[in-house]
This record gives sequence, C-alpha cells and structure tokens, in this order.
Amino acid sequence: MHKVRENKVLEYFEIISSIPRGSGNTKAISDYCVSFAKEHGLLYYQDNSNNVIIYKPATAGREADNGVIIQGHLDMVNEKTPDYLHSFEKDGLELVYEGDYIEAKDTTLGGDDGIAIAYALAILDDNSLSHPRLEAVFTVDEEIGMLGAEALDMTRIKGKYLLNVDSEEEGIFLSGCAGGRTVICNIDCDYVSEEGYRYVINISGLKGGHSGTEINKERANAHILMGRVLDKINKSCGINIVNIKGGTKDNVIPNMCTSEILVKNISGIEDIAENMQKIFRAEYRYSDNEIKVDVISEDKQIQKISAGSEEFTEKVIDFLMLAPQGIYGREKDNAELVESSLNMGSLKVDEEGMCAIYSVRSSVKEKKEYMCSLLEKLCDMLGGRYCEKGDYPAWEYCPESELRKVMISIYKRMYNREPKVETIHAGVECGYFAERCPGIDIVSFGPDIFDIHTVKEKMSISSVQRTYEFILEVLNELK
Repeated sequence: MHKVRENKVLEYFEIISSIPRGSGNTKAISDYCVSFAKEHGLLYYQDNSNNVIIYKPATAGREADNGVIIQGHLDMVNEKTPDYLHSFEKDGLELVYEGDYIEAKDTTLGGDDGIAIAYALAILDDNSLSHPRLEAVFTVDEEIGMLGAEALDMTRIKGKYLLNVDSEEEGIFLSGCAGGRTVICNIDCDYVSEEGYRYVINISGLKGGHSGTEINKERANAHILMGRVLDKINKSCGINIVNIKGGTKDNVIPNMCTSEILVKNISGIEDIAENMQKIFRAEYRYSDNEIKVDVISEDKQIQKISAGSEEFTEKVIDFLMLAPQGIYGREKDNAELVESSLNMGSLKVDEEGMCAIYSVRSSVKEKKEYMCSLLEKLCDMLGGRYCEKGDYPAWEYCPESELRKVMISIYKRMYNREPKVETIHAGVECGYFAERCPGIDIVSFGPDIFDIHTVKEKMSISSVQRTYEFILEVLNELK
C-alpha cells in the first residue's frame, strides 16, 4: 500500500481499481458502494441501472445548512497496450507509483472518474469532518453516453450544491457545457457489376482530436477531405465507389479515411491527388500541415467487380461535399468559446449502403435543433434516411453562483492564486442535474489527470491531495 498522506483517498482509489468497472460492466463496483454504505450504517439507494446514492446526515449544528452533493461516475474507459494480457471483464488494474504520479501498468488508469468515487468514500468514512447533509451520487456508463445520469431518479436528490468531480485540470472551475445529440445519416445501397481500374485512396496525417474540446482548433476532418478528392477524380476520370471507411466514434474528429474505387480513365489521377494534398496543406497550414493524400493502384488491369452505381456514387459524393462540419457558431460574448458544432466522426460505405454518424453540439437548444434539421434535409434531398439518439441537455452558465463564489474565495485563500472559470463545448453529466433539479448550483472540478482514455493516463498525487483538502474546506464553509 502506498503511503497515504492524512487521508484515505488513495486507499479507496486502490480498492476501486481492483474492481473491473469498464462502461457496461458496473454491477460489481456498484455493489461495492452499497456494501460500503451498509458497513458504515448509511442510507443508500441503488437503481436497476447500477446508479448509487449514499446519504450521510449533517454533523451536529449544521442541520439547517443547504445539502451538498458529491458526484462522479463509476465507469472508466478500457484501453490497453496490444501485447498486455489483461481482461477488463475480470482483472483489476495494476497500479504503479512513480514520483508524484500514479498510473496503471499498460492500461488506462480510470482516474476519470475513479478519483471522484475515492474522494466521496473517504469523506463519508471520516466522522471527524464538519459538513452539511451529504449525498454521494455515483452514476454509471458516462463514457458511453451518460446513460446512468439519464436514467437516474433525481427526485431522490435534495442537495442545493453539486460538486461534480469530473474535470482533469486543477484550478479550473467548469461552469457550463454544451448539449448534444448523435445523428445517423444513411443512404441505401445500389451496387452493380462495374468495370474499371481498381485504386485505393488514403487520406492520413491529420491530428484529429476530441470533437468537444478540440473542435475550436479547426482541424481537418478526413471524411470531408475524402469527399473533395473523390469529387475531383470523378469529374475528371469517372469513378464507382467500392467502399469507404473512416473514424470509429462520433465524438472524435477522424484523422484518416480510406476509399476503394473503380476508375474508368486513369489519366491524371495521381496528379489530382498530389494537387489536392497541396491545397489541403495550404488550407490547414496552421492546424494540419502534414496531410497526406496517397493513391495506390491495386491492379493495372481492368476488373469487373461489385461497386456502387453511378447514381449511388454521386449521392455519396454529394453528401460529403454538402455535409456541414466543424464550428457552426461562437459564443457572442466570448468568441474564443464555441457555441455550436457538428462532427462527422464515423463514415462507412459498402454494399449495405452509406452510414455517416455525427456528433452535434450546442449550448443553445434551438441551435442544436437547427443543425440537426440541416442534416435531416440533406438526407431527404438525397433520398436517404435520418435518425437520432443519445440526446443530452446543455448546462447553461449561471452568472450568479453562490457555490462558485465560495469556491473561488477559498481557492484564492488556500493557494494564493485566482482559479479559472470556464465553460466547455463537450458534454458533461451536469446538464442532466441542471435540467431536472431546479435551483441546483453546480461546479465541476478535479485534480490534475493527464492523457485520459489512453494507456499513458497518469494522475498527480500531490494534486489529488490538494484537491481533497480544498473539498474539505468547501464542505466546512458552505451554508
């Protein structure tokens, strides 16, 4: 056991890390939280989704103070190095301590958001603290669409102040986020037997990134670039699309895309690719200056294979040429912040048809509806099908927040520096609480965690300690 300085936070983090808790596999960690509540004589609630709420009465003399909610999610993103023999279904994490950092051997650490659970359990376990009535709210499956927060019966939550410990940079108080929705655009297949020269087009070298936190960097989307390349080649040479594949998640800006095509006239195809590469590098010289457009000849002989008809090929190209992408509006009072955006994160074209999956985000509900309508109209125009899922609400910035005011004052006093107050274009669970708990006052924050969702994820132990001491002081002063 690593030596824990004056609190049990890391001790509980180690226990949590020994329990498999990837998204969709949260029963064991949920049951552990219930057993903790029983062992400590605390009231609790566990629902069918595996969400858990643990209640602790106010300490003597603070019964009249407003209640405080400490909230985080139980699930983590499961990633490991290719050669590491580890089963996320049954194996706990192997934690490694090195200097000021804690990480996991060849896997994600799950500091996002295991540290919130560890903080809450350490606080619930300590009867020497002064605090108002506490509600520790542990949600599930945040990483795959905030499914737990969506399903939670929030009538069981009575606190006025919500401390969401799901941010990864100490000294930043998150105070608002965008709402979002997943949109799926389909065009039915029309594959026929076609003749031509078989080529593969590869677009690579893009930086990509998270479509919420990095869309403001205006990086290139590999799918949109592919549409432009195919349009040029089709106009000059005539093509039939055999397949296209790019991206895996709707909320990630795709950094590569591959298309297999049949070309009627191969004259000039390499020149088109080379010229488009120059154009792209010039357009994105500040954000993506290493874009590559490669053309590979599969066979110099004419082949006859199943491919998309000319009509289907034209529809796919038209969709990619007309599809909106990237920033669709900035905050009126702060142009550095993104208000609205769309990201085509996943694209697939094969004999089943075309499927493009979008992440649509906006801090303005009506703007989100408008952007979705654009995609719906585009699908209708091309004879395709539109559907949507995973809608989540925005968390609007509140200019007058007593919680934020108290936290800023305490932080300045403890650390002699001003914390940053920010909003984020990505979605967080706070939106559900803000929507369903009228009058609730919310701030999201956390210790320093680096490279989340990757096998390089690590968490600063000293930052964990400072943040814990800060939370205790906040609980001590809130009224």
